Amino acid sequence: MTQDIRAIVIGAGLGGLAAAMRLGAKGYAVTVLDRLDRPGGRGSSITQSGHRFDLGPTIVTVPQLLEDLWAVCGRDFRKDVDLRPLDPFYEVRWPDGTRFRACGDDDRMFAEIDRINPDDLDGYKKFLRDSHARYVVGFEGMVARPMHRLIETIKVLPKFVQLRADRSIYGLAASRVRDERLRMALSFHPLFIGGDPAHVTSIYALVAHLEKEFGVHYAMGGVQAIADAMAGVVRGQGGIIRQNAEVDEIRIEGGAARGVTLTDGSTLDAGLVVSNADAGHTYDRLLRNHGKRRWTRRKLARRRWSMGLYVWYFGTKDTAGMWPDVGHHTIQNGPRFKGLLRDIFMRGKLADDMSLYIHRPSVTDPGVAPAGDDTFYVLSPVPHLGWKDPVDWQAEEPAYREKVAAVLEGIMPGFRARISTELVFTPETFRDRYLSPHGAGFSLEPRILQSAWFRPHNVSEEARGLYIVGAGTHPGAGLPGVISSAEVLGKLVPDAPRLGDAQRLAAE
Repeated sequence: MTQDIRAIVIGAGLGGLAAAMRLGAKGYAVTVLDRLDRPGGRGSSITQSGHRFDLGPTIVTVPQLLEDLWAVCGRDFRKDVDLRPLDPFYEVRWPDGTRFRACGDDDRMFAEIDRINPDDLDGYKKFLRDSHARYVVGFEGMVARPMHRLIETIKVLPKFVQLRADRSIYGLAASRVRDERLRMALSFHPLFIGGDPAHVTSIYALVAHLEKEFGVHYAMGGVQAIADAMAGVVRGQGGIIRQNAEVDEIRIEGGAARGVTLTDGSTLDAGLVVSNADAGHTYDRLLRNHGKRRWTRRKLARRRWSMGLYVWYFGTKDTAGMWPDVGHHTIQNGPRFKGLLRDIFMRGKLADDMSLYIHRPSVTDPGVAPAGDDTFYVLSPVPHLGWKDPVDWQAEEPAYREKVAAVLEGIMPGFRARISTELVFTPETFRDRYLSPHGAGFSLEPRILQSAWFRPHNVSEEARGLYIVGAGTHPGAGLPGVISSAEVLGKLVPDAPRLGDAQRLAAE
């Protein structure tokens, strides 16, 4: 059948583009469909008044994953993308004026710990060993391995027990260091994939080893540049990327995926369908007319979803060189850590205080802003929209912006008077722009019973020929996670059948 080499990828996010690249390398005739106006999904950008706002991920932590992806396609990632290592990786600040600069050099990191609390230096070294052990099990052993069979998760349970995977990453940090500031600095990383450090598994301590082993990088042109390069590879393979094309439904016939119907009523046939849409949206909306065995609406409603995000993008005029102590990545803590986490993840309450991630790419990438100006991205974790009494962002946003501004004034005095353009995303934006259930920033929260086999599988149980990639499936959110989900896909999907020239022309 000619359609057997046709593959449709729903969504041109980073996971979808990586999936399209791998399918193209396997000989499939790939069509990528995306509702936005440019590739990248949450990793895309908006340019406004000369400022490029990178909308989602801002760092690359495991560039080898991208290098391997390009190599599968017979390409060289480093020729397509200009990746720059950052030093320091980021700076963490607290209200008492304490600062912690993270980098990949052991001696400098030891000096940072010793300066903040010398009594915690030995504990920090133990935490590094903890991190490496969890990297071996959780990253090397699981990330790129298909986990849709329960036996694969059962195999790792003894190691999970040995490593106390039932303990939270905050709990692990607290068992190693006594200083509350250092406990935060060692455990906050799951927030960047939507997890509550007080509840997600300590396996995520592996991030400390990832940073140390592979570094933290920035792509010149932002993650948008990576997405554009991925799209270039797909097109170079003969694939098609259609923007402003929204899928309304996945067509199922005889228990198998047969293509999609778009919101304009048109249909496309394919023998293989990959959804990079949120797993919740895929099962609840795109398969709404097909009975589900596992991911029913009721089951999805019982899942715990990642937090929402409030993101304020703004450009400032004539500020290059101002605020010289504000580097590429800054994390400004509020007066509470565990209490704020509780408000966001357990109570669904929009608190008056906040912790902020401040991204200032213009210190590294001059092209992100007009000459002499700066571009900023300020992110605050907030509750998602799935609570009984969700935040009404239409009403609350102006007041919340003023609270964020008050914190920023303490870091960048006078910044408000220099704002030349701005843009705000709330959880309502994530719901409407990305079709994210509850406006969650990172799909399902990565708790231990929502990971590996317990997460929506890369190969769907609901229909033959249907696969899932992206943040909502295994291994999870974050740039390494979504790129790895496509690597898992590559291990599950066979090479396209070899067809004669006439058959291939008919199929394409």
